[in-house]
Amino acid sequence: MPISDLLAASTVDASTLTGDRILATAAVVVALAGAIIGGLALGHPTSRSRRRRSAVALIAGVTGVLVGVLVVVTADGGPGTGNGIVGGYAALVLGLLATLLGGLALARTHRTA
Repeated sequence: MPISDLLAASTVDASTLTGDRILATAAVVVALAGAIIGGLALGHPTSRSRRRRSAVALIAGVTGVLVGVLVVVTADGGPGTGNGIVGGYAALVLGLLATLLGGLALARTHRTA
């Protein structure tokens, strides 16, 4: 692909919702929820629902990572092109955080059981 095609990538308005932006935003929301739930699972050491919370955080984190990777890999251009690249990277970071927190909480659950 010639460099002129990359430089001529169409841009959309910042408030325009494209399909890729919606997908990336949904992945960010799921990953953020997983990170919050994972933090709650770690923060409450005597909670009975720690195993459930840690599993939800793990699933949400992995989902955020997978969808974030999908968005980043399929993006045709950079930020401002409507491909959701910024949301894809945000979903990657938050998904990794949610996976880490959920894994730590799950490990603590197994240690205390």
